[in-house]
Amino acid sequence: MNTAPRVVIVGAGPAGIRAAETLVAQGIRPLVIDEAARAGGQIYRRPPAGFTRPPEMLYGTEAGKARALHGLFDGMVAAGKVEHHPLSSVVAVVGQELVTIGPDGRRTIAFDRLILATGATDRLAPVPGWQVPGVYSLGATQIALKAQGVALGRQIVLAGSGPLLTLVAVQLLKAGADLAAVLDTSSLGQQLRGLPLMLSRPVFALRGALMRARLRHIYHAGVTIERIEADNLGPSAVRWKTAGGASRVSACDMVGVGWHLRADTQLAGLAGCSFAYNEIWAQWLPRSDRMGRAAERVYLAGDGLRILGADGAEVAGRLAASACLADLGLPAPDPAADLRRLARLERFARGVARAFPWPAEALRRLPDSAVVCRCEGVTAGALRETVDHGGAEANRVKSLGRVGMGRCQGRFCQLAGAELIAAHAGMPVAAVGRLRDQAPVRPVPIGAWIKDTQPDSAR
Repeated sequence: MNTAPRVVIVGAGPAGIRAAETLVAQGIRPLVIDEAARAGGQIYRRPPAGFTRPPEMLYGTEAGKARALHGLFDGMVAAGKVEHHPLSSVVAVVGQELVTIGPDGRRTIAFDRLILATGATDRLAPVPGWQVPGVYSLGATQIALKAQGVALGRQIVLAGSGPLLTLVAVQLLKAGADLAAVLDTSSLGQQLRGLPLMLSRPVFALRGALMRARLRHIYHAGVTIERIEADNLGPSAVRWKTAGGASRVSACDMVGVGWHLRADTQLAGLAGCSFAYNEIWAQWLPRSDRMGRAAERVYLAGDGLRILGADGAEVAGRLAASACLADLGLPAPDPAADLRRLARLERFARGVARAFPWPAEALRRLPDSAVVCRCEGVTAGALRETVDHGGAEANRVKSLGRVGMGRCQGRFCQLAGAELIAAHAGMPVAAVGRLRDQAPVRPVPIGAWIKDTQPDSAR
C-alpha cells in the first residue's frame, strides 16, 4: 500500500508549478488540478496545439520564463512525477476532500495537505453602461488574444488602471488591433507617488515605462469615465473627461475594463482560512504566515494570497511547498533566500498599489441608475435602498437585494458593493464584511452534479 502523503495542488500557474517542483525534489508525487488544458496559468497561458504565434509574440520579454515553466511541468508529468488533472475545476472543499468537475464528470479527491495556487481575477469597478454585451474585463481580453489570437473588437477602448491596462494595450497593438484610447483613472502625479517603492525592481519599472511610451497619444492619465454608450450591436462610445476636466468621446465597438487584480480566494474560504481587509489592496485577503500556512493542512501561494505577479508567485510556490514538507517531517529547502526575495517583491507591489489605486471615490458617486451587479441587474439605487431597509452588512444585503448572488458569486461586484454600502451607511469598508463562500464556487452542469461520484484515485 502506498503510504506517501497525498499532497494536492490547485492551480498550474507559476506558483503551482514551483510548488510541484519543490515537492518532487523530495520524493513527493503531487496531484495537480487545473482548469486549463495545459499548465501555465493566466500570465503564461498556452494556446491550443498548432497555434502559429511564437512565445515571443504571446509573452514578450517573459517568453524565456514561460518556456522554462512549461517545459519543467510537462517534463515532470511525462516522467510520472506529477499526476495532472487538466480541464478540471474544484467546486467545493469538504473536510479533507475536494469535489471537482472535469472531463469525466464529478469526482471526489482526498488530500493530506492542500496547496491552493488559485491566482487572481480582474478587479472590476462598475461604470454606467458596463453591463452591455461587448464590455469585457482586461483579463478576458487578454485570454482571447493569447488562447485564440483574437481581438474582441475592431475599434477598442481600454479603461481602468494598473499594469495590466498597459500590458494588454501593448499586446493588442503588437497583434495589429485598433486601439482608440487607453483611459487610466490614475493621474500621473499619483503614479509618481508609487515610483520610489517600485524602484525596488528597477528593471520592471523601466520595462513598464517603455511599454507606456509605446502607447503615445492614445494613453490618457487621470481621466474620469462617465459612461459607456451602446446601441443594439453593443458599445458605441465611451464618454470621459480629461484630467483637466474637458469632455471627450471615444468611438468604439468593444470596451475592456479592469483595475488591477483581485485575489481568487473562494476555495481558501471553504478550506477554513480566515481573512482580513487589506487597506493597501482594498480587498479581503487570507491570513497566513510568511511561508503560506493559512489553515490546518492548507497552504496558499501566488496571487491568491498576495498580489505579487508571476515572479512573486514562483517564490510563494516554493515557500508553500517547503512549509508543507517541513510540516510532514521531511527535508525542506532553506527558505531564507526566498523570504528575502519575497520582501523585495512586496515593496514593489505596495508601490503598484499606491500608483494605481482602487477608484473608491468614483464608486461612491455612482448614480442610482448604474448597474452594480451584472449577473442580477442590481443597480446602485436598489443597493442603497436595501441598505436602508435591511442594514449595512454584506451578506444581509446579498440576501435581501441579490448583490453577489449570481453566476460570478460576487467576484465582479463584491468590492464595489462594499464601497457603496459603506458610503451609504457612513462606515468603514472593512466593517461591511466579506461575502460568505459557498459551494459550488463555479457554475456546474446539473447532470454532472447528480451522477455518481467517480472513485478517488489510489493513494
